[in-house]
Amino acid sequence: EYRGLIKHTGGCHCGAVRFEVWASPDLHVFNCNCSICTKKQNRHFIVPASRFKLLKGAENLTTYTFNTHRAQHTFCKTCGVQSFYTPRSNPDGYGIAPHCLDDGTVHSIVIEDINGKEWEKAVKEHKTIRDMSKP
Repeated sequence: EYRGLIKHTGGCHCGAVRFEVWASPDLHVFNCNCSICTKKQNRHFIVPASRFKLLKGAENLTTYTFNTHRAQHTFCKTCGVQSFYTPRSNPDGYGIAPHCLDDGTVHSIVIEDINGKEWEKAVKEHKTIRDMSKP
């Protein structure tokens, strides 16, 4: 459906939450060092909302927010796994955890460190992060 993109599927550990996402088979993953990403080891790639579809489990999701409350850290109420969330940098998109994708569709992963401890400065200086949620 999307030129150059493939459909990945994934979900939480217990299977209560399932989703599909259209993205490249070669993922650009962010490794953020902000307080919550460090604690949760939240590595993610960003996609536009139009390329994400929750297949099941909306009733099984709960959300945690803090500080500016722009990031919506959604996770499964049963197993506690955050397979996707709404990032502060891209509130019109989703941050997808590559380790929550089903096997077989990812060809490669490039990891980019981002200095979330100085979030405002890092996002302002980054050349492409805010555009990653644009179709």
